[in-house]
Amino acid sequence: MSERPEVLTQPALSGAAHGFLGRRGGVSQGLHAGLNVSYSEDEPAHTAENRRRAGEAVLPGARLLTCYQIHSPDVVTVTAPWADADRPKADALVTDRPGLLLGVLTADCAPVLFHDAEAGVIGAAHAGWKGAIGGVTDRTVEAMEALGADRSRIAAVVGPCIAQKSYEVDAGFEARFTGEAAENVRFFRAGRAGHSWFDLEGYVAARLAAFGVGTVGMLGEDTYSQAERFYSFRRSTHAGEAGYGRQISLIGLR
Repeated sequence: MSERPEVLTQPALSGAAHGFLGRRGGVSQGLHAGLNVSYSEDEPAHTAENRRRAGEAVLPGARLLTCYQIHSPDVVTVTAPWADADRPKADALVTDRPGLLLGVLTADCAPVLFHDAEAGVIGAAHAGWKGAIGGVTDRTVEAMEALGADRSRIAAVVGPCIAQKSYEVDAGFEARFTGEAAENVRFFRAGRAGHSWFDLEGYVAARLAAFGVGTVGMLGEDTYSQAERFYSFRRSTHAGEAGYGRQISLIGLR
């Protein structure tokens, strides 16, 4: 793929350099064709070049930082850059330092980007279902507030992720969420016997709003159904493929 990276933005985050990127515009080949930013399965040189292209497309000259994601609620406050090989185990990053580009990798999980323009504080979170129910977005907001942000001023946007129409789950999965709060039933639509369809994007957005985040946005882009634009773990699994790529979502202070 030789085209330029596709960078999706949202007006609520316009005060910060940001972008939700997909698979277009990268150098990876085969199953990972495009802008794959994960080192786990791809040629390291391809991944490094894709990360460079992603960073340059959003905030040229900035230092791109990601974490080693583990589906946790853990957040790292970034004060200085690290090497890719030394990235900390966590699922969210926050900072108030200009020139650092925070990134989270996804392939159906929900990326969430945060900005408090008045305080000059940003955040990025990886919210799969485990991290979402575990409170990764809550913890990200709290870490931003420790840097001077105020949740009522924070804008948070949920990026491309698997849509409800593509996310079939079993009864045990649904029970985890309704056991946490009965009203979570609204994020499930009945399906075939013993199964339902889960609205991950809606759940993450509602949780942000319930935690007092002032502005919450959603892009409404389904990773599963758009094979030319996004990587999808579930789509690759259903297709019997041996691997899958990851896209990146980025935010930085100019």
